[in-house]
Amino acid sequence: MMGCTDMHCRYLLRLLSPNSLLYSEMITADALLHGDTAYFLRHLQDEPVAFQLGGSNPEKLARCAKLIESAGYQEINLNAGCPSDRVQVGKIGACLMAEPLLVADCYSAMQSAVNIPVTIKSRIGIDDQDSFAFFEDFIRPIHGAGCRTFIVHARKAILKGLSPKDNRTIPPLKYEYVYDIQEAFPDATFVLNGGLVSSQQVVKELELVKGVMLGRAVYSNPWLLVEIEADLFGTPLPARREIVTLYRRYILDGLAEGTYFKHMGKHLLGLFTGIPGARAYRRHLSEHMFKDDAGIECFDDAIELIRAQAQPE
Repeated sequence: MMGCTDMHCRYLLRLLSPNSLLYSEMITADALLHGDTAYFLRHLQDEPVAFQLGGSNPEKLARCAKLIESAGYQEINLNAGCPSDRVQVGKIGACLMAEPLLVADCYSAMQSAVNIPVTIKSRIGIDDQDSFAFFEDFIRPIHGAGCRTFIVHARKAILKGLSPKDNRTIPPLKYEYVYDIQEAFPDATFVLNGGLVSSQQVVKELELVKGVMLGRAVYSNPWLLVEIEADLFGTPLPARREIVTLYRRYILDGLAEGTYFKHMGKHLLGLFTGIPGARAYRRHLSEHMFKDDAGIECFDDAIELIRAQAQPE
């Protein structure tokens, strides 16, 4: 998720979930090739981790794929599902669903350049092109090119008239498209994305699909990953204080290296969702972490607001 799943966020999520596959923010091919390449490729103790790319030029994407593999990522994911205006202008994201042959060419160029798997993330349709037949016609040439893993946000994207935020909620979910496409291409893996907000839902859907992806639900409530870990893998639930201690140490190391607190602290807003004192904790972080001189005391003072509710005087 752009602006969310950066290196700092993934470090926190890995503390909560040993078994999940984490994804980077979507980075465009041009940004990776011509921007701060080393910064975009950074990752630390977050494996297994996939790098999500945006682009539509096969040659540029192949060059990016080589950089990503050399940086130690375990998967490269091409985004053909983001509906934002910015990606439409650059002919990337969900607008690519109208050009499945181009997506197949992009896949082939990337996969030929690397040994790690290349996967595709998409919607089930765009605008008024939202029949199952359209979705199947999109998948077919990419599958024919060799792709065997598809992550599907099970709602169409409305490219004109809806904001990216509204595109995450207004078009109706059609999980049946994912069930049916899995039957149509049994040798592939279709991962269900969209509308999953609880561990119970995840467990239920995994009886019908080969994998699930969660995005905003986990970012707003990271502890959800802990519950999923426990339900799926039997991983013992960690104490929140253990996670706090480990991430606090990470913040201190980052501050010593010159990283602003806000870049590490913004991912902590949802860590205590549903816990007494969470509102005061979030408010304190939100009011203080964006100051350039914010330090570890910003986090410590926010944690004290949680402790005060847990142990009232």
